[in-house]
Amino acid sequence: MEFLSPPFMQRALIAAVLVGITAPAIGIYLVQRRQALMGDGIGHIAMTGVGLGFLMSANPVWMATLVAVAGSVVMELIRWYGRTRGDIALAMLFYGGMAGGVMLINLSDTGSNANLTSYLFGSLSTVSEEDVTTIVVLAALVILVTVGLRRQLFAVSQDEEFARVTGLPVRVLNLLVAVTAAVTVTVAMRVVGLLLVSALMVVPVAAAQQIAKSFKVTFVLSVVIGTAVTLAGTVTSYYQDVPPGATIVLLAIAAFVALTALAAPLARRRARVQQPDPAECTLEVPGARPGADDVRV
Repeated sequence: MEFLSPPFMQRALIAAVLVGITAPAIGIYLVQRRQALMGDGIGHIAMTGVGLGFLMSANPVWMATLVAVAGSVVMELIRWYGRTRGDIALAMLFYGGMAGGVMLINLSDTGSNANLTSYLFGSLSTVSEEDVTTIVVLAALVILVTVGLRRQLFAVSQDEEFARVTGLPVRVLNLLVAVTAAVTVTVAMRVVGLLLVSALMVVPVAAAQQIAKSFKVTFVLSVVIGTAVTLAGTVTSYYQDVPPGATIVLLAIAAFVALTALAAPLARRRARVQQPDPAECTLEVPGARPGADDVRV
């Protein structure tokens, strides 16, 4: 347990657990809505918030949260009203956010390539006590939304028209999903990095879907996978001196491959269990004598 001794590792492990829980918790709704890459776009936008934080000598995590939330609202508005050229508007928003962040960090007195790299790909040693406090608060909000409103969010993610007919506030819930995703991106950026956070929101969910047959089981299993890979990736990064974000994502992909390989034999086993025995299937012929005259199928 040597890795538990350094204070920076204690902070990093706390952040890793919270990231492992929150990223798949909101990612499952994005996957259901076929918006798996939404986290990647928000990560680009959040980069401008990081740059503003450095330029204004403010907490980059809180500034990234504010900018990412604003960007997610704009993204949702474009999705509602920008049907024809929405993809172009989103592309400009994403790339502009990344370019703006890089420019602002370079213009700031405290900005440097090291700072930029830590936010893009994650860094264990740069997670401060202030960052941990911020991550705990934001993660609590994400968990409250994703668990407390799971039925409503699932209904909207599955079928917006049906949810609207049942009286659910579809637009408000869609906006809530977008804002929660934005908060999750800023929660995860110190551990995984802005460029890789989308993978942690999607890959554990995709891995869980290989063997889970219900939304509830998929939700729980994806959170378990997310927590396991973030912890394993953080510890591996400490001992092997490799980037934590890349390590975590590669472990998540390995879990996906392993569960995919396991899914085929499990499916065949379920099929054999559910298939009735042909010797026990009989077809009764009206008017026929029972016993010898029964027709086997």
